Amino acid sequence: MPSVFPKADDEIPTAPFVDEAGALTWRSGHEVVRIEAWGPDSLRVRAALDHFIDDHGALAERPAASGTVKIVDGGASISVGAITAEVDAEGRLRFLRTETGEELLAEQPIHFWWPGPRNFTARGNGYQRLEQCFASYEGEQLFGLGQHTHGRLDQKGLVVDLVQRNAEVSIPFVVSNRGYGLLWNNPAVGRVELGASATRWVADSARQIDYWVTAGTPAQIAARYAGVTGHAPMLPDWAAGFWQSKLRYRTQDELLEVAREYHRRGLALSVIVCDFFHWAQLGDWRFEPSEWPDPQAMVDELATMGTRLMVSVWPSVSLLSSNYQPMLDAGYLIASEAGPPHHADWPDRGSAVRVPVSFYDSSNQDARHYLWEQLATNYYRYGIKIFWLDACEPEIRPGHVDNLRLAAGPGAEVLNRYPTDHARAVYEGMHAVGETEVVSLIRSAWAGSQRWGAALWSGDITATFESLTAQVRAGLNVAISGIPWWTTDIGGFHGGDPSSPTYRELIVRWFQYGVWCPLFRLHGDRLPRAPLSQAMSGGPNEVWSYGEEVYEILVGVMALRERIKPYVLEQMALASSEGVPPMRPVWFDFPDDPEAWAVDDQFCFGPSVLVAPVTELGARSRRVYLPAGATWTDPWTGQTIAGGTWADADAPLEHIPVYLRDGAQLPVR
Repeated sequence: MPSVFPKADDEIPTAPFVDEAGALTWRSGHEVVRIEAWGPDSLRVRAALDHFIDDHGALAERPAASGTVKIVDGGASISVGAITAEVDAEGRLRFLRTETGEELLAEQPIHFWWPGPRNFTARGNGYQRLEQCFASYEGEQLFGLGQHTHGRLDQKGLVVDLVQRNAEVSIPFVVSNRGYGLLWNNPAVGRVELGASATRWVADSARQIDYWVTAGTPAQIAARYAGVTGHAPMLPDWAAGFWQSKLRYRTQDELLEVAREYHRRGLALSVIVCDFFHWAQLGDWRFEPSEWPDPQAMVDELATMGTRLMVSVWPSVSLLSSNYQPMLDAGYLIASEAGPPHHADWPDRGSAVRVPVSFYDSSNQDARHYLWEQLATNYYRYGIKIFWLDACEPEIRPGHVDNLRLAAGPGAEVLNRYPTDHARAVYEGMHAVGETEVVSLIRSAWAGSQRWGAALWSGDITATFESLTAQVRAGLNVAISGIPWWTTDIGGFHGGDPSSPTYRELIVRWFQYGVWCPLFRLHGDRLPRAPLSQAMSGGPNEVWSYGEEVYEILVGVMALRERIKPYVLEQMALASSEGVPPMRPVWFDFPDDPEAWAVDDQFCFGPSVLVAPVTELGARSRRVYLPAGATWTDPWTGQTIAGGTWADADAPLEHIPVYLRDGAQLPVR
């Protein structure tokens, strides 16, 4: 009988590695890890038990890239451009700069004995609680992760829930000052812990670990990320103008009278909004004829004034809606694992009590088609082409994601992608009828939402200076997360007394900030506020609602937006083609200036403008950092200052500090 032991000169495998057509696979027992080139300077890593599942993450079709695999005694590596991954015999990964060998990021064992850097804890039926652990580095800063209300730009030291909520937008992508970007390519509900001892990504219930890493400068990272998750379309010219909204215009006549007043005053108005409760029943996706009797006449009159109409579309369907039973029968509503398929309650027309509502399943292609057919029949046929996709987290109450079942999988595994699929419904529907300019205002997003024309706004935030301060940082993290179209409710959503001197100053400062946001939009539920019902309408929220002194300032800000629109659109074109966000942290343009990485209350808008918002009541000056490597000009005084210095900038009520880079000619004044 031949010996089962190899002879001394036989080749013995030194580690459990396989080169599979340029991808590197490591296996130990049931655990298998696959690392492959996924775009220039980028690697995708998947880890699972026994086998991989069909992809349901954010990565689009694999970009052209090839990896160079090397297998040596005790380890292996794979390189693509600027990034190299080394894997040891235990399956631990280190990511290095190819040119210098400098460590960018390394997996770290959760415990010195067991488990390793990855942990799979059974949840039953083939699902696991997944953990992926990385090393933490002294002095590292981490940015992105979508939009949050915690008021921090640098996310290091935080624990962030990976779940969609009103004003809390989960986009699991981070950019490090160490020169890498990482996408946790998993739509499962979970969290990320950015601690001093480790960074840990957790999916509460899923089937595989999946993450993508790229290396480079901030601009290169942004470009690589857009390349794998999708580029935003070009923003239409009209969308760069001023959008008017309030909670809410109750009737067609009320909305038209506001638009007519803007026109009479000679104020350019690009968009006016028909908000919620304009429908017959929630989920009917059509106008209530007693309040909106002639939509075609409304759209036509607005067009003569150069204004477009946006309508609010919710993904929820009331039991009273004519669409409820057909969608239930067809399987177009999110199912419940236990109990009836009801996910919230809501006031609806004709009911004295809140009624149960269900959310349609945006991961179901047929359900998306059904939704678009309703929008086409009841809105698009009148020439309405802009949709406000509100409450699309989805806003379930209570938030028991384990009880949801979608076409794409169990709620706990896939729910974070819901808003991306919802935006896709409108994008694909519009393209099917020949429309190429698609802008959908959306309250939540996930990785890749930008490719479907999603314009994110920051949700139902409070109307305070503290909230404005938090918005500055939230918007910059959104930009780093790959969403170039972003805005806030100028003035905040919850409250605000138009007659209050304090609030009037807030609305001025918010306008002066908002004019430098990618989208320029006024909205809010002003005093006097009313209980939630189809009869509600918030207080006045037009630019003339805040007194004559404020009105003159706001009109000046609106005129500024019209003057800089060509520049705004130039930046939008770059965002579409190169993935570079128009609004970005100072360090994005000045990564070699250490001081720039510490600035969290200023931003660059494109390459030529530095903006320093004023977010304190009564402030008439503020400190501004002018980054090294450029000269900066104050457009109001003409003074030019060398970069690498701090300036005490004037901030009268009429304007906030803005500086132009290297002699840029932009009509700020």
